[in-house]
Amino acid sequence: MTAVTRPAFMPRLRPLSALRSLARGNADEAMWVRPAFVGVLALAAVLYIWNLTVSGYANTYYSAAALSASQSWSAWFFGSFDASNFITVDKPPLSTMLMGLSVRIFGLSSWSVLLPEALTGVATVGVLFLAVRRSFGPAAATIAAIVTALTPAAALIFRFNNPDALLTLLFVISAWALLRSLENGSYRWMALAATCVGLAFLTKYLQAYLVLPGYALVFGFSANTTLRRRLVGLLVAFATVLVTSGWWVAIVQMLPAGSKPFIGGSTTGSPLDLIFGYDGLGRIFGTGGPGPGGAGGGGFSGDVGPLRLFNDQLFGQIAWLIPLAIVCLVVGLFRRRWAHRTDLAFAGYLLWGSWFLVTAIVFSYMSGIIHSYYAVALAPAIGALVGAGLVDLWGTRLRIWLGGIAVGAVCLGSAWFGSTLLDRTPNFDPGLGTVAIVMAGVALLALVAASLPAIVDRVAVKRIAVAAAGLGICATLLAPAAYSLDTTGIAYGGGDPHPGPGSTSGFGGGQAGLGGQAAFGDGRVLVFPNIPGVVPNVGNGVGNGPGNGLGTSAGSALDDYLVANRGTATWIVAMNSAQEAGTLELTTGLPVMAMGGFTGSDPTPTLDQFKGYIASGKLRFVLIGGGGGGGGFGGGSSDTGVSSWVTSTCKVANVSGSSGLYDCAGAA
Repeated sequence: MTAVTRPAFMPRLRPLSALRSLARGNADEAMWVRPAFVGVLALAAVLYIWNLTVSGYANTYYSAAALSASQSWSAWFFGSFDASNFITVDKPPLSTMLMGLSVRIFGLSSWSVLLPEALTGVATVGVLFLAVRRSFGPAAATIAAIVTALTPAAALIFRFNNPDALLTLLFVISAWALLRSLENGSYRWMALAATCVGLAFLTKYLQAYLVLPGYALVFGFSANTTLRRRLVGLLVAFATVLVTSGWWVAIVQMLPAGSKPFIGGSTTGSPLDLIFGYDGLGRIFGTGGPGPGGAGGGGFSGDVGPLRLFNDQLFGQIAWLIPLAIVCLVVGLFRRRWAHRTDLAFAGYLLWGSWFLVTAIVFSYMSGIIHSYYAVALAPAIGALVGAGLVDLWGTRLRIWLGGIAVGAVCLGSAWFGSTLLDRTPNFDPGLGTVAIVMAGVALLALVAASLPAIVDRVAVKRIAVAAAGLGICATLLAPAAYSLDTTGIAYGGGDPHPGPGSTSGFGGGQAGLGGQAAFGDGRVLVFPNIPGVVPNVGNGVGNGPGNGLGTSAGSALDDYLVANRGTATWIVAMNSAQEAGTLELTTGLPVMAMGGFTGSDPTPTLDQFKGYIASGKLRFVLIGGGGGGGGFGGGSSDTGVSSWVTSTCKVANVSGSSGLYDCAGAA
């Protein structure tokens, strides 16, 4: 019998060897590294995916846009609130594009809307691990990934459908690519980093650019290449950011008004107006745009100042490890004060430190709208600094006997600080802060004992020291982890959710109920009207149950009437704002005209446009809900005369259990 020989080009198959290699990782790494990487991914997956649908459709404003994106490719491109492209949401479209694809594939449900956010969170943790490992090694990467995963702001936003989840992932990918580019000054990796920043711009406009000063500093100083190539690389990055940020804006800007929806949040229907007004410079300086907080920033995140991140609105999101991160940044830069400019660890401290400092300073002093959940953008930088700094402190014990003790001391300090923050919610797990302090104290005593020169068994001492350091880190993370775990069991909705216990209502988040009000910094008040049959999706547990997740009574008389009498109309009804319209759009699956956009304050439609919609049969019914302020659309600041015309011209439609519905058929 002739033996069958294996062709030279065909590798020998060794399934067991391949599985062992997959589990173990690279041969030059310790055996624990790959399991640690898988473990932190599993931690993030459980934290972000388990009980995901508890919030129902969460922010119905973006959920309705996701539904529209799944129904119409033009709505998908523009980021329209409704599939008939009357108006867009007040953000660029990349986040709703992602959710829209999920809804198109899996059908409309709470799960299909929120799953992309959860997977974005898992990916953020994984890419951060890879980025930190490149500069500081696997131990620092593991700590960084765990810290980020357990940050309450991350546990909230990666289970919620606001754009900040995708924004944070793009930031982390760009940081990873930037660190890759430093090895040989690669233009390719630098261009990838710049592309991610451009995509982040198409997720949340100018906030994407907060990382750019640090990125330019790191590449310009630390890239392992000549000065000339570094300068050219920065020019390549600058051009790439402009192109990847501006292509969508340029297309929308050049399209004639009749062939595109009104850009929500703007005053002229232009994305440039939105970028430099309400959604851009207006957020920083407190001016521009018709949205809430147009001057003064609204009551969402407290007064400006250096301690804003520690106030009652923001502390639960991010404050837990900020002091430790600052200490770690100072220690890391001091240890590497004589390092060569191309040292990757030094570059890592510059990268994460500049990311943290620039973002924290802007968040602390911006006088426009700043919701507390914006703090999720700080989580990866804080995680990276904590991981790198603790490992650096631990490394000093080989040369200075106080090194291990320093780790225990900073963990004890962080545990104490976390305990003081827990005292702000005294009814939440009483005694947890004390437990954290005791754990950290035990860890410090063990590290002190392990540092005594009289001990002979150095192997046992090393094991004790490692266990003590691990205990200290656990004590440090105990408070934020408790807040994060609590967050996974709460149903959040609206536009200003807060993680952890004792959530307060800012604007559609916390414990707001029907008919509630949200105050803005300029003295205006947005009123959530009582509309029979429609429950505003504005509170923790309000209209966000685990059932269908809708903020409305399925099959209500109002819904049935509008659907049954739609006829050939493009929109089944026009409503005062997207805050009201989103729920009805999700319930019926049909386009609803959100007059005035998000809060009802956008100057659209004009009275002539509205009459044209009525005359052409594109619109028949109008639901005039509760009002407030001086707006013509129920709380907004722009009155185009539509409400007055409807109430004086159209007929009241008598629908059981509802009021404020007008039938304008033939009125124009």
